[in-house]
Amino acid sequence: MTTRTRLFALVIALLTLAALAVQFTATAQANPHYTPPETLWRLLRYFTILTNALVAGTFLWIAARDRMAGAAWLGGLALWIGIVGVVYHLLLAKPLTGLDALADLGLHTVTPVLTVLFWIFAAPKHGLRLGTALAWMLWPLAYVGYALLRGEIEGIYPYFFVDPTAVGWSGVARWSGLLCVGFVSAGAMQVGIARLLR
Repeated sequence: MTTRTRLFALVIALLTLAALAVQFTATAQANPHYTPPETLWRLLRYFTILTNALVAGTFLWIAARDRMAGAAWLGGLALWIGIVGVVYHLLLAKPLTGLDALADLGLHTVTPVLTVLFWIFAAPKHGLRLGTALAWMLWPLAYVGYALLRGEIEGIYPYFFVDPTAVGWSGVARWSGLLCVGFVSAGAMQVGIARLLR
């Protein structure tokens, strides 16, 4: 792995960690009655936070070990965080100020864009097939199950499309199906792009 690639990975890791830290600080300031573990637990309800954490951990590992992660993992990571950015800007974005706006920029724009660019220009792309795109669905599906379980226990759902009290169970199923189609379609396109780039 080249020095430039390793530095690129380190920059992504540090910027993502910084965005996560800013989001933690903003959440703690908005909820001063929460202890730090409670603040962290609240944040871990969100696909955005969990996926950004995966990005930070992966690129920190790449930079520290001077070793590239596997093609399937990096492809999945680019897909997941890319869709985080797309879904946020299409469905969830709202005007923010202060630390919230800074965290929002990092988590939903900077990290997704840099991760996708890393995948395009530096990540290995051998061995990616349609079956790989289907396997990439495991993380989003696991998250939906996790979000629904936490919601049933705590009574708080992180997004409207996994909130049966807002859209009903039929709505949750419909939105989950649409997101699955979106993930699989985007993954299939990504596999095609990988073959062209390779």
